[in-house]
Amino acid sequence: MGKYKIKVGIIGGSGLGDIANKVLTNSNQLDLKDLKNDFGIPSGNIYTGVINGVDVALLSRHGQGHKINPTNVNYRANIEALKLIGCTHILASNACGSLCEEIGRGQLVIPDSYIDRTVARKNSLFDGTSPRYQGVCHMPMEPSFHPDVADVFEQAAKELGISVRKGGTIVIIEGPRFSSKAESNAFRLWGGHLVGMTSCPEVSVAKEAGIIYGAIAMATDYDCWKESDNVCAGDVIQVFLQNVSKITDLLIKAVELIGQRQWDQQLDHLKNLVESGNVSSKN
Repeated sequence: MGKYKIKVGIIGGSGLGDIANKVLTNSNQLDLKDLKNDFGIPSGNIYTGVINGVDVALLSRHGQGHKINPTNVNYRANIEALKLIGCTHILASNACGSLCEEIGRGQLVIPDSYIDRTVARKNSLFDGTSPRYQGVCHMPMEPSFHPDVADVFEQAAKELGISVRKGGTIVIIEGPRFSSKAESNAFRLWGGHLVGMTSCPEVSVAKEAGIIYGAIAMATDYDCWKESDNVCAGDVIQVFLQNVSKITDLLIKAVELIGQRQWDQQLDHLKNLVESGNVSSKN
């Protein structure tokens, strides 16, 4: 038994309802009025409960009915709400476009880095908004996604017989529009493997909050770089729904495996990163 009480937050979209309704035991719904924090109101109600003996909290990134576009998601309020209810880990799911031939529709990818192309989002907890996050924190973002969570996802996939690719760079665009062909080809030249709209600033804000963060991404399309393909929302949704059970099963198994590991060293390391990166506190 470690010194930290492990609680896993799951952030995603479609498929969360299946987890909440079919898998959670001791389930409870936390209302928005109780989740408001220094950064505002999160995307929606949070469902809490237990999966295989591990405390879990579920949050839909885009709100009920997918009504919040990627730029308008209050990422900071979402992360802070999960932090305040005790989450030590966050597992996120993302629908993405593939930027390379070898990642086909429905393929699951465990990302390990990103390129942030967003311009209109509040991307730090340390901006003077909250008394809990004072000063200026220069957070290192390598590794971007926690490698131990990547190992957990890989092990979960192996046990379930689900094909995953470990490693990949997501290019995060502002959205909600998709890329132009010139942009899509540029992202390929930069070394991007996937293009998405929601990993940033979610991944960096979670690290600032001292939360262990990992993601599983699904390729739903080839963006528009391929001559024979041109992404549209209808096709994205169709491919995602056809494969969402794989992500759901993977998340459930990952929660179980997280509960079997010791995380004191990793959580202490994150805490120390935040403290050492806060240059203002040293003046």
